[in-house]
Amino acid sequence: MTLPVTIDDAIMDPHLLGAGFGDPDSWQMWRAVLRAAFGLGLTVEEVNAFASIAGGREPPAKRVAELWAVLGRRSGKSRVAAALAVYLAVLVDHTGKLAPGEVGFVVVLAATKDQAKVIFSYCEGFLRASPVLASAIQDVTAEEIRLHGGITISIQPANYRTIRGKTLLAAIFDETSFWRSEESASPDLEVYRAVMPALATTGGMLISISSPYRKIGLLHAKHKASFGVDDGAVLVIQGESKAFNPTLADDVISRAMADDPTSALSEWGGMFRSDLSQFLDDDTIDAAIDHERPLELPPRDEHKYRCFVDASAGRHDAFCIGIAHREGDRIIADVVRGRKPPFDPATVAIEFAILAKQYRCPEVVGDAFAGEWVAAAFRSAGVTYRRADKPKSQLYLEGLPVFTRGQASIPDQPQLIREMRLLERRVHRSGRDTVDHGSGGSDDFVNVAFGAFNLIAAPIETPVALFGHYCSTGITIHSQPKRKIQDGLIETGILAGGNAVSR
Repeated sequence: MTLPVTIDDAIMDPHLLGAGFGDPDSWQMWRAVLRAAFGLGLTVEEVNAFASIAGGREPPAKRVAELWAVLGRRSGKSRVAAALAVYLAVLVDHTGKLAPGEVGFVVVLAATKDQAKVIFSYCEGFLRASPVLASAIQDVTAEEIRLHGGITISIQPANYRTIRGKTLLAAIFDETSFWRSEESASPDLEVYRAVMPALATTGGMLISISSPYRKIGLLHAKHKASFGVDDGAVLVIQGESKAFNPTLADDVISRAMADDPTSALSEWGGMFRSDLSQFLDDDTIDAAIDHERPLELPPRDEHKYRCFVDASAGRHDAFCIGIAHREGDRIIADVVRGRKPPFDPATVAIEFAILAKQYRCPEVVGDAFAGEWVAAAFRSAGVTYRRADKPKSQLYLEGLPVFTRGQASIPDQPQLIREMRLLERRVHRSGRDTVDHGSGGSDDFVNVAFGAFNLIAAPIETPVALFGHYCSTGITIHSQPKRKIQDGLIETGILAGGNAVSR
């Protein structure tokens, strides 16, 4: 049985949510935000506090459809997400929203399974701390708290597929900036598109509470569009950790600021990172995708191929191989293949060695992962393994012009495309740029694609100066050594044709 009560009353009442919140004085800023989001009147003090975190906009006159909170770490985000889930499931009147026998869901979507467990514990804790709320519990499973009255609180990792088909009374997004998916480069947008039609049918509320990260994704888009804007449907607030959790020790934040000011402004200041950017924009990536070709191109006699591998022990990362060739000024990724764990790394190394030989690559190049066993595994299959002389960040930076000039051709391989879109370029205080995958991400597939591209684009080591001397003096180079020099120069684009040397 629902008990209509305001969110502020629920937080302040020790018999309701107040039983799980503890000292109400440390939650004053949160109370101001939630009172504003639910269209409750604010005191003069709360109006001033609200203006400081809402870009100066006026408090909403009624409950908003969407609340987006961009906050620093340790600001109580997960506890508030759990409290809101309990409030919206138990203490809001949903009369007329559900058909007889229909189950209504309040879903909380987290970045990871572990984070979902944390919020689940908070939800159960809020319910069991209050005798009134505890009486609403019917059953508890691994991911759901089923309540009397046909309402379920569901806490799980973010996945747009698991949302579809459910009747949603509310949706709460936790740490949206850090959502990752093996299926999409933009899981936040996919989930948002999945929940909004379901919320529209019930008039349900969407709440997203997250620390900021780089200036990309749904959270940043909402902040850019609605922060400081008097929008009756969308409220965006942004604040530093200390404003929402005054119990935080000042010296912890001070040390973080001294160690890395840019990172600390994001972690504790609630600011989007200015030192991170998307390495390859979506238009550049889309222009490189050849949608008409098969996923892998067969070897052809007229092409010279190079091969790059990114090895793995088979527990966490994928074991990947990339094979590429040049056609004129175009560099084509013929193969970008990977094996995701678990697997036997020696077996995969032999499989990839056989594949390399099919493309007439007697040598593969890769990083120094796991030491000698990688080289030994390839050697046992008749292929030489050579360690790359460049770190992956350098491979990315040197490969960028191939994409920006429209010279790259890649297959429509979902994992490769996803990893390309999530590569991050970071500008360090020294002015040096580095490129890597984001927090919790991966770059195994994109690493071998750029590695193979680098091998094709880089000049083959040949005595170029000596060759130029022979040409200038009119000396003819005879037999195979001359041909090897010329072929290498043509292949790498130093020569445009075969007329530089008399045959």
